[in-house]
Amino acid sequence: MGNQLIWQDRFNIGVEVIDKEHRKLFNIINRLFTFSEQESKRRWVCEEGIKYFKDHAMKHFAEEEVYMASIHYPGFETHRRLHDNFRLKTLPELEKELAQTDFSPDAINHFLGVCTGWLIGHTLTEDHAIVGNAVSQWIDLLPEEQLTAMRQTILDLLYELFRLDARIISDRYSGEKFGKGIYYRLAYETSKGEKWESILAFEENLILGTMGKLLGSSSKKIDVMLMNATRYTARQFVDCIREHFPAADEYEFKHENLLSYEQFQRFFEKENPQCSLLFNTGEGYFAYSTFAPHLLQNEPQTSAKPENTVVEIKPENAVEEIKNYLKNNKKSSDKKILLVDDSDVVLYAMTKLFEKDYQIATAKSGLSAIRCITLDRPDLILLDYEMPVCDGSQVLEMIRSEEDFADIPVIFLTGRVDKESVSKVMAFKPTGYLLKTLDPNEIKAKIDEYFKKSKR
Repeated sequence: MGNQLIWQDRFNIGVEVIDKEHRKLFNIINRLFTFSEQESKRRWVCEEGIKYFKDHAMKHFAEEEVYMASIHYPGFETHRRLHDNFRLKTLPELEKELAQTDFSPDAINHFLGVCTGWLIGHTLTEDHAIVGNAVSQWIDLLPEEQLTAMRQTILDLLYELFRLDARIISDRYSGEKFGKGIYYRLAYETSKGEKWESILAFEENLILGTMGKLLGSSSKKIDVMLMNATRYTARQFVDCIREHFPAADEYEFKHENLLSYEQFQRFFEKENPQCSLLFNTGEGYFAYSTFAPHLLQNEPQTSAKPENTVVEIKPENAVEEIKNYLKNNKKSSDKKILLVDDSDVVLYAMTKLFEKDYQIATAKSGLSAIRCITLDRPDLILLDYEMPVCDGSQVLEMIRSEEDFADIPVIFLTGRVDKESVSKVMAFKPTGYLLKTLDPNEIKAKIDEYFKKSKR
């Protein structure tokens, strides 16, 4: 069984007509995930399933807008524009790609990835904002005329550089996963401390189909030379965009980073983008996001600092860092481990312990863990037992209550060694438990042995 959406109470906003349709849309997406794995039925089954999803999405949007109007929701117009963007731009473009490719696996994955990410993000932020449980992510967008100019500039650049007739999928892109991606961050700053950060997300196929062709490469994998060419092209790309804004020459380039998808997502959790666009280039998907809050404020504001685990790329370490990034990013065939712990120190240490041999995802809370499982099913979960708010036993209970995820192995990590505490941990019937007091090499050896046994 592949990816599935797990319904949790946190998705409910407390309005019956809205919550009912949310559950329906989640169920339809789950059926589409299942259908997409059935090779013999993919074409016609997915076509009917997608029509069904679209019909219910339109019904849900209409009912939700009636409700917002009835309570005089102040964010009604912004919310309706989000609906319009999805129903008038995103869905039609996804459907066009499906039709043009005869429902190819990549097109189906694009559809499911974008719709799943949009549905989760929209439900947890914009829909909860209706009843006052959250704040809208799209309250600090650039003025419409500047957004329009930026959209056109990017479309023109994609054509001038690569002869790509790209189409915009969404102008409210919130970090949804599409295919296998490369995530590249550029940071600029003025003498006043005003920061401008741009993140470019490339589907790997796009890099291979553009920079790869220009360099005459026939490789199906991104190498250091191709990644370096992409970096420098991206720098020029961003500079061309920034030229359309006043005082762009006041910004000095500060640093660049290559991000994992999890790090990329955290930018959207911490910061509201002033511009976030998703394109279908015909060669692969491309997203461009700008985080520059001072453009809308009189006072300078600083943007989110890079994660401690994000390494700044410099001339002296560029080749090594790109090699490491590509090595970690290629691990689609490796076993995936989800590390769940509320301690940054523990997550960093455990990531360093396992990242050479496994594909690693991290979560700092039970709810973040559920989101990670929903979007990218792991082969093993290492779960901290003592966490605030939602402890390890509650997270395990949520996982086991969902049929499609009940078989994911979960090993508890605990710092308590007394017999009573160990007995309490094992009462929840995890796959096993490991003591945090063990030598790191011993923990690594036990996980290696677990995978060897499970393979046999």
